[in-house]
Amino acid sequence: MINFEKPRICVSRCLGFEACRYDGQMNSQDFIEKLKGEVEIITVCPEVQIGLPIPRESLRIIKEKEELYLIQPKTGGDFTKDMVEFSKEFIGELKDIDGFILKSRSPSCGIKEVKIYNGREKASSSEKGVGFFAEAAIKNYPNYPIEDEGRLTNYKIREHFLTRIYINAAFRGIKNANTMGELVKFHSRNKMLLMAYNQKELKELGNIVANHEKYKVEKVLEEYERHLKMAFSKNARYTSNINVLNKSMALFSKYITLEEKEFIRDTIEKYREGKLPLSTCLYMIKSYAIRFGITEMLEQSFFAPYPDDLIELRDSGKGREE
Repeated sequence: MINFEKPRICVSRCLGFEACRYDGQMNSQDFIEKLKGEVEIITVCPEVQIGLPIPRESLRIIKEKEELYLIQPKTGGDFTKDMVEFSKEFIGELKDIDGFILKSRSPSCGIKEVKIYNGREKASSSEKGVGFFAEAAIKNYPNYPIEDEGRLTNYKIREHFLTRIYINAAFRGIKNANTMGELVKFHSRNKMLLMAYNQKELKELGNIVANHEKYKVEKVLEEYERHLKMAFSKNARYTSNINVLNKSMALFSKYITLEEKEFIRDTIEKYREGKLPLSTCLYMIKSYAIRFGITEMLEQSFFAPYPDDLIELRDSGKGREE
């Protein structure tokens, strides 16, 4: 059984923790409810934490002379400075964070699709942007998993998010160990997963681990982490996953019958066509690794990048990404 390091993520407080939305409501979300027992969560409600009440008049981002402001139209209040200062302080004090889940379309927390208005009074939204707090998170945590609850209803986006927060948490453990030996083990057990995500960065990470320049371990870990984040910044393409599945099959193909090979190929083809999820192929290939005792496969995170309890195949069918 795999012992997963517990990720530490920052989540908007209104997403199932407190009724602190501007209208006094709370948005519960099944995925976040499931996460509660598996990860360490730090909650944030920037609007309440800068002193606004519950409920409150809604806020807007407005644009004037190419500058953005956080305004409360009903009262005329300008909370731009308060929000910028709070965001900078809160983000700066976060420690060992592995990712964020923020409230969609919020003028403070929205990571995209936030309405930006072209004036203070009777104005229409003219463009879309990012909330003030979300912008600070994105700026200070480049190449970190930062999602909103709406996008996480999509299976592929959710799978990618989980993979990233668990790889980040695992690497925090390696940094704490602070030894080249542990880094080598980490790189080895994540090689297939990295192959699926980004072969260019896999090669670069291999060169960093080799450490031909004999840098101190702290410098090696710093450089490795930078490229690790880059490797997982985009989701793995299904063609890359298929490539790794086929390479895995090659490790035991000499032990199985022609009929079994055909069944495996057919299952992988159904995944290619979008008729089966990747997890079905992973379980199938992993069963052969167990059957033939192929430990080099069983140790690979590619076959279990995060706990099985978090696998949820329901999909909104929206926002699909490769």
